[in-house]
Amino acid sequence: MFLMAAEGCCANLPVWAVPAGTALAGFVAGVLVGKFGCKGGTKSAPRKGAAPAAGVSGKDCVEIYVGNLSYDMTEDQMRKEFEKFGTVFSARIISNRFNQKSKGFGFVEMPNRPEAEAAIKALNDKDVQGRKLRVNEAKNKSRE
Repeated sequence: MFLMAAEGCCANLPVWAVPAGTALAGFVAGVLVGKFGCKGGTKSAPRKGAAPAAGVSGKDCVEIYVGNLSYDMTEDQMRKEFEKFGTVFSARIISNRFNQKSKGFGFVEMPNRPEAEAAIKALNDKDVQGRKLRVNEAKNKSRE
């Protein structure tokens, strides 16, 4: 199987004959995304089958940074901690791309600002699975 340019925004790109599933295929796809801006979805789309709340769009959500997570915590466990305070649009834990182990931090998106602020206030410095969470509103990191 070979990596090929997809239809849609990338249809005018040349066909790449790079074996899919190799590190080189991932590199080439990353270069295409960075160079041509061909992104498959929106930044705030939920990951890996996470069901978004009904009638909620990711654009209106408050993004919350969650740090100092236990390396054993799952996305579902993190989601349940935040659902105690309101609706959760998405929850994702950032992992190492090579060994798939947690990096110890993640992000939660909540569509309702008062609920998000209540969750931040209640969960910051709370002990969860033996670690004190660091919770605050995520800040955009510019790459200039």
